[in-house]
Amino acid sequence: MGTPSVTVTVTTREREILEPLARAKTAPQRLVERCRIVLLSAEGRANEAQADELGIDRQRVRRWRHRWAKARPALAAAEKREASGKDLEKLIIGILMDDDRSGAPPKFTPEQITAIIALACEHPSQSGVPVSHWTPPELAREAIKRGIVESISPRQVDRFLAKRTCDRTRASIG
Repeated sequence: MGTPSVTVTVTTREREILEPLARAKTAPQRLVERCRIVLLSAEGRANEAQADELGIDRQRVRRWRHRWAKARPALAAAEKREASGKDLEKLIIGILMDDDRSGAPPKFTPEQITAIIALACEHPSQSGVPVSHWTPPELAREAIKRGIVESISPRQVDRFLAKRTCDRTRASIG
C-alpha cells in the first residue's frame, strides 16, 4: 500500500460553495471535477476510489488534494476574517483553477511593434518602395532594413496589424 493520502478538510462555509459548483452545468468542467475531488477527499475517500468514480487518473486526484491542503492556511485566514461569501467563493475558485503558465517570452518589444505599426501608417513611397500599398512581406522587409527587428515573418506583421489599426493602415494594406 502506498503512502497515506493528504488529509483534506472542508468547513461548512466552504462546502456551501463547493457543492453547488460540483453540480453546476455551466461551470467549466475542470472546476466541477476539482470541486468533486475536494468533496470526496473531505469524506475520506482514497485517491484510487475517487479516480475510478470520476474516470480520471490517481495523479490528478493527488494533485488537487495536495493543492487544497496547501491552500488551507489561506482558506482559514479568510474564514477568520469573516470574508463574504463572494470573496470566499473567489478564493476557492482561484485555488481550483489552473496556475498561469509561463509560455515563451515575447520575441518583439512593445517599441518594436509600435515602430512596425508606425511604418505601416507611412506611404510606401516615403521609404522608396515602388508600390502604392503596403503588403505584409514588404513591411517585414522594410522593418528589417530599418533595423527595427532582426527578423520577422510577413504573417507576424499581419497579426500585429490585425490587432491595431491606424487611419490608413487597414485601407492601405493589400
